[in-house]
Amino acid sequence: MCYMEETEKIIIRDTLDGLGTDTYSDYLAHALCLEGTCSLRYNGEERRLQAGDLMIVRKGKLVERIRPAEDFRVKVVYVTSGFIELSTPLSNYGMKGQLALFLNPIMRLDEEQMQRCLTDFRMLESRLAQTDHHFRKDLLIASVQLLIIDFFDFHSHIYGEDDVPLQNASIMSRFLNMLENGAYRSHREVNYYAGKLCVTPKYLSEVSRKVSGYAAGYWINRYTVLDISRLLRDRSMTFVRISDMFGFSSPAYFSRYVQQHLGMSPTEYRG
Repeated sequence: MCYMEETEKIIIRDTLDGLGTDTYSDYLAHALCLEGTCSLRYNGEERRLQAGDLMIVRKGKLVERIRPAEDFRVKVVYVTSGFIELSTPLSNYGMKGQLALFLNPIMRLDEEQMQRCLTDFRMLESRLAQTDHHFRKDLLIASVQLLIIDFFDFHSHIYGEDDVPLQNASIMSRFLNMLENGAYRSHREVNYYAGKLCVTPKYLSEVSRKVSGYAAGYWINRYTVLDISRLLRDRSMTFVRISDMFGFSSPAYFSRYVQQHLGMSPTEYRG
């Protein structure tokens, strides 16, 4: 089912087909596994989605090799990043959730949580069908916001309830936005990001550690390594071309970077 208007972009599907492709490049995917299992590769690691699991994927290109079992059943809600921003409640908890889901997009729900999530999905689906509602945009914002609030609740039961101070959330949000926009291809020094954020490198790393448990350098390298590993799996890309894309001073320096962060040379990784 799909209803599209200029004011909102929400798609509901019963398959993971297309996730990780350009079809849903601007969408956040929220997949509730109803039955069976599905294997996939996320962030370079093998993951397994099974009945009762909720998977939230912010960046579809991190998903590869989706392999559903014959008995796999899923309900997926795709929402554009812009509409998510309109619908996100005034809570900074989302920053903590965003970072945790980047590392592991799957949350294991209990039976009550699964039923509540399924109810939210069905409610959104029914609201989408109300094309003659005079306040349809507000209606859909409220419906998506309800989803997000329940996602926050599920996540807080798993990872704890600590909220993120407004200033820290703002700094981390802008820091991650630069990384998600690909700044790491040209800049892999904490000093660069700290300068753009008008804070000291030490302060940026302190904020990052408080919010995510990792220093700022970890996230810079994480984004860089994920992108490099994805490109290395594309055999049409030469090592020299990849090295140039990331501004390494030489292919030898690129090879050392890959060896350090992936534990093997580019040639060995490509196999």
